[in-house]
Amino acid sequence: MNIEHPAPLIAPEQRVLPEWIDYNGHMNVAYYVLAFDIAVDVYLEAIDFGEAYKNAGTGTSFALQSNVRYLGELKEGDPIKITCQLLDFNHKCTHYFMQMYHATEGYLAATAEQVNVHIGLPERRSTPLPDHIIANLESMLESHSKLGTPEGAGAAIGIRR
Repeated sequence: MNIEHPAPLIAPEQRVLPEWIDYNGHMNVAYYVLAFDIAVDVYLEAIDFGEAYKNAGTGTSFALQSNVRYLGELKEGDPIKITCQLLDFNHKCTHYFMQMYHATEGYLAATAEQVNVHIGLPERRSTPLPDHIIANLESMLESHSKLGTPEGAGAAIGIRR
């Protein structure tokens, strides 16, 4: 199934929940990761690599590496818009970049870059992606590559001197 993919993908809006607020009065770092994880389902579904694929018993997606940048505060009740852009893939892995915005004020609050691997079930080890998902990734990458490389993609971590 080769389908057209909007560039970037946009996840359904979320809101900062009261339980996501820490003692500093803003969204705790763990919940930024949770919000990104909720949004990534839109990306996985768009390439037929989501929950239905996993439930069919063929395979699933595991995170291998993630880099989150915290750029702006979000507070209780704030609306969140998350976009997702595919950056690259190979026969087993995908590499994508997400951006979290305050949905009404428009500022960039955080980014998350992630590499995921295809895990075969039931052996629970990396295996090649099936051809139909590769075809969907090719289509998505063709669309998403027109966006260029997002600022912050591939960022190293360390203390600036």
